[in-house]
Amino acid sequence: MTIETTTTGVLVLILIMTLVTLATRFGGVFIMSFVRISPRIESFINTMASSVLIAIIVPMAFEGDAGALAALSVTAVTMLVLQKPLPAIAAGVFAAAALRYLF
Repeated sequence: MTIETTTTGVLVLILIMTLVTLATRFGGVFIMSFVRISPRIESFINTMASSVLIAIIVPMAFEGDAGALAALSVTAVTMLVLQKPLPAIAAGVFAAAALRYLF
């Protein structure tokens, strides 16, 4: 099956991706509504969140450009100092944008 990359085709693809995303998000919540959250399951969920985050960050640290390394460094330092994720993420995004703009 192929979809042409015209305006209509692109809108159809966006609609399909939206439906798939919504189905997975709502489906996960629906399925988890039948599961009793024990301490073991809660630990698993918390560990999975960290694992996904590490799986995204580690390749960037080894293969990223200067902007990615600046973002990681500034985010880590800001998080250690402020211990608040939102300002740390904002500082990291700003550092990457500034470095990429300058170079």
